[in-house]
Amino acid sequence: MANERDETLLLRYLGASPILRIIDFFLDNPLSDYSKNEIARNLAMSRLTFFKYWKEMEKSGALIVTRKIGRATLYELDRKNDIVRQLIKLDMALARKSMQTATQKHQRTIVARSPR
Repeated sequence: MANERDETLLLRYLGASPILRIIDFFLDNPLSDYSKNEIARNLAMSRLTFFKYWKEMEKSGALIVTRKIGRATLYELDRKNDIVRQLIKLDMALARKSMQTATQKHQRTIVARSPR
């Protein structure tokens, strides 16, 4: 499992459940589609755990098949899915809040260091 510094804001906020880790993988890698094996390998998740939760993801409608290459089927998040859209909004809100907090902290550091 990734250490706290490697976890995304979304996983720190909601917890690193297998389903959220899969969703988070797609949110962090939006420009491509991936096979199930690629996703499981990138998440360092056991195949048993991955496939157990993958079935739930498919049932939820959060994933769409983008293409097939040989025997491999490639997937991406269905960004039209209401739940996926809400998770994207939450992810963006967390990023904005984190950026604001970091900016305020940086400004306080500059003020504290400035000569008087």
